[in-house]
This record gives sequence, C-alpha cells and structure tokens, in this order.
Amino acid sequence: MKRFVSATTVLAAAGLAALTPLTPAAAHQPASSSAGHGNRCLPTRPDIAFYEAGRVASKPITVPRSRCTTIAVSHIRDPRVPRDRCQTFLVAFLSKDGTDPTYTEPVRACSTPAWKRTVLATNVPNGAVFMVLYDVDYIEPDLQALRYKVWR
Repeated sequence: MKRFVSATTVLAAAGLAALTPLTPAAAHQPASSSAGHGNRCLPTRPDIAFYEAGRVASKPITVPRSRCTTIAVSHIRDPRVPRDRCQTFLVAFLSKDGTDPTYTEPVRACSTPAWKRTVLATNVPNGAVFMVLYDVDYIEPDLQALRYKVWR
C-alpha cells in the first residue's frame, strides 16, 4: 500500500531528528550550503523510469555524501510547450528493505527564472535513495517528458 506523508514523517520514521517545517520563503531559497567542494548541492537530470496513474517517475537517485540536506528542482521546462515552466512534483523515498516507498506532499514548482530552485524535501541524509515524480499534463500524442534538474 502506497502512503503519502510529509518528509518529516519519512525521516522521523527512519529514526532521525524532527525537521523544521518548510515555509514558503524557505521553499524558494537556493538549496546549497557552503561553496567548498563536496559541501554544496549537486545537480542531475534524471531519466524517466515509468509512467503510472498520471505521474512520471525518475529513475532512482542516491543522495551523495555532502552537506546538502535538501532535494530541490530547477530548470523546469516542457520541450513541447517551452513557455510552461511549472509542474507539481513530489519525492518517493525508497526503503532499503523493499517495502513500499514513502511520499512527500506534492509541491508546485516554477522555474522563472530558470535557475530558481524549489525545495521538495529537507533534512535528507546522505545515501538516501529516492525518485522524483511529477504530474503530467498530457499523454497524447506522446507522454509529457519534462526537462528539469534535481539538486541533491
């Protein structure tokens, strides 16, 4: 059974300290920490893993060893509708024991300007494995395939 929970519940269930609630102002701050090598959030452009029930999921992504503790998205763009720079995203945290993923609440993210980052999850530990999902606007004539960066 798939469950929708906040990032706080996900990490608290993993035995980590409670998280600071995400405020709208915090959601649009850069998702990087200090500028030293290995200390800032790094981007990736994930490939599509699958489509199901109106959402596209990325292939699994692992949080690298760094001081970055957030998962954020930026550079959102629909290649078929270049003016469309907004989408609803959520994160599925994958468990090590193979049980169902745990999901964050959906977040509406807009990349105007393109480099603007929107935080999807906070206090994410190194080594966490997750997928980023987004709601699709269309599946015909082809599945909507957004271009976006994930910062972790």
